[in-house]
Amino acid sequence: MNAAAIRHLISTHDLTDAELTSLVERGAGFADGTIYPSDQLAGLVVGILFLKTSTRTRTSFSTAALRLGAQIVSYGPNDLQTNTGESLSDTAEVLSRMLDMLVVRTSGDPADLRTLAGQQRMAVVNAMTADEHPTQAVADLTTLLRHFGHVDGLRICYVGEGNNTAAALALTLSRFKGVHLELRTPPGYGLEPAILSSAVENAANSGATVTELHTMDSAPAGFDAFYTTRWQTTGTIKPDPHWRDAFTPFQVTSALWDKSPEAVFLHDLPAHRGEDVTTEVLEGPHSLAFDQAENKMYAAMAVLEWCAGRLRSDGSSGTA
Repeated sequence: MNAAAIRHLISTHDLTDAELTSLVERGAGFADGTIYPSDQLAGLVVGILFLKTSTRTRTSFSTAALRLGAQIVSYGPNDLQTNTGESLSDTAEVLSRMLDMLVVRTSGDPADLRTLAGQQRMAVVNAMTADEHPTQAVADLTTLLRHFGHVDGLRICYVGEGNNTAAALALTLSRFKGVHLELRTPPGYGLEPAILSSAVENAANSGATVTELHTMDSAPAGFDAFYTTRWQTTGTIKPDPHWRDAFTPFQVTSALWDKSPEAVFLHDLPAHRGEDVTTEVLEGPHSLAFDQAENKMYAAMAVLEWCAGRLRSDGSSGTA
């Protein structure tokens, strides 16, 4: 692969507004069948390195690479010799001479991905770190675009922990004109201040609004979508043994639809029924959660194309 063409996607900050929009539109195109996966990544080898468990993200990137004509090499948490003391930078240099792209999930230091991206030959994709889940956001926006036909102007209410999924959602939705994002997070479990500040700054530039509340009093009204995530974020443990007391009022139930009867429901899964969401909502007529999971594969196709330098900022494919 042409080293000059590779791009890393480690944070949503790595994307311009035009690139973010084109990824979302490209993902929707794959999903709707207006763009057909064929040999866009023919001749490339994609490494899949997951240090934490994954159902959807690992499968979506593996399937996306194969559908686009690439080959994959998969690694588990105990497969690389970083476990025996080899430095991450040396590992990256070696892998870059054999792989074209590396998709990585870790709940460790996000700076590790920047280390992996320090070489000159291999694109690196963040498939989730402790602070941000950028490819989940691409899938989420793809889902919204497919359902509503637009992202601009949508009113989204996120309910639950200000985790890596919420961070990526806030950092991306805030870049779309007229979007209103309201985050309802338990006290002490909101977005990191730096993330919230960046989202508010994005919103000031785009004409969006981002607010965070720490109560479920005064029920949210007039929203196009409600979104929640698992209360126990993958790879993390809450130090407070009584944390569930703070989260219980933030369960998504059908009562939220009393003032937003047409709203859709989103969840990045896995869902814990009876905790973060009721079965009635998850399996109900407003739920797009399983379509959203499928859209992760289509979003992954767009991301892999872009990172390989085969998706231009205008959304067209070809060598950049």
